[in-house]
Parts: sequence; structure tokens; C-alpha cells
Amino acid sequence: MVSMVIYRNKNHYHVLCLILDFTIMINRILIGIEDSKYAEAATKYGFELAESLGAHVGLVNVIEPIAVPMNGNGATEILGTPLQGVDSMNEMELLNVQDMVSENITQQATKQFGGKVEVTQFNEYGATGEGIVACSIEFKADIIVVGTHHRSGLDRLFSSNVAEYVIRHSKIPVLVVPGKE
Repeated sequence: MVSMVIYRNKNHYHVLCLILDFTIMINRILIGIEDSKYAEAATKYGFELAESLGAHVGLVNVIEPIAVPMNGNGATEILGTPLQGVDSMNEMELLNVQDMVSENITQQATKQFGGKVEVTQFNEYGATGEGIVACSIEFKADIIVVGTHHRSGLDRLFSSNVAEYVIRHSKIPVLVVPGKE
């Protein structure tokens, strides 16, 4: 069982205390990572938690589909079009580059924070939140660790919030680590 003591200050919620009942063992920790300082804070925290518990870490980096800008009028000029508009050779090159970048992100995180912790790396394709939740099931994770961006106002309105999606759709506890500004 996980219990939290939370207080609200204006529009922000703060966790004062996280109480974990260790009769439920945390043996597998899934960490959602990306190439950002916010994810780095979560990655570091997740590895430290794993080391203190002797847990196995799963690192997941999700590659989201890319919209390619097209010449035209209307919405496609702003939003682009999915990769179906790109010839198959360019599509394969783009996917290979994305794979290499994703692999590099997981390898760098393992090298920087892994230490003696057992690590399994995952590279998923699709929406980031969905990929993290799906990977948590595949990995049989006991807890998910993700970072957050501290967005507010219009920035929050126009951006997806992966942490919020994972919290709402996960069947296991989610630990959200605030990024450092």
C-alpha cells in the first residue's frame, strides 16, 4: 500500500511524505526516460530507489510518430502529415535514426546511473504515455517512475502531459519526480 500526505498551495499540490508499506515488495521499477533534464531527475531518482531496494530496473524510451511538414494549404501546412506521405526509403532512414537515438538515450542512462543495478532496456513506438503503461505490463513492473515538466497556463493547455496520462491509466503505483528548473 502507498500512502501520501499532500497539501495544496494555490494551484500546486506538494507531497510532504510518501509512506510505502514494504510488505509489498518492489522488485521491478520501470523508468520512463527521454532526452531532457526533467527525465534525468526521474531517472536518477529511479535508479537510486532501485539500488536501495535491490530492484531490477526497466528503462523505456518511447519513439513518437513524426508529422512531416508538407507544402499545401490549410491544416497540413501547420500540423504536417503522418509518415505515409514520405517515400519508403526516407521513412526507413528516419526510423533507423530514431532507433539509434532511442538506444543511445537508454544506454547513456544505464551508463550514468546504472551502477550495479540489473537493467533491461525497452524502445517502444507510439504515444509516450501509452508506451510506458504497455511496457509496465510487459516488464511486470511494481512501480513506474516518470518525470514532470512543471508546465502551467497555456503551455500546459497545448502540450500533452505524459505523467498525468500514466497516472490515470496505470494499474500500478506511479512515482512522479519533479524536474529541476
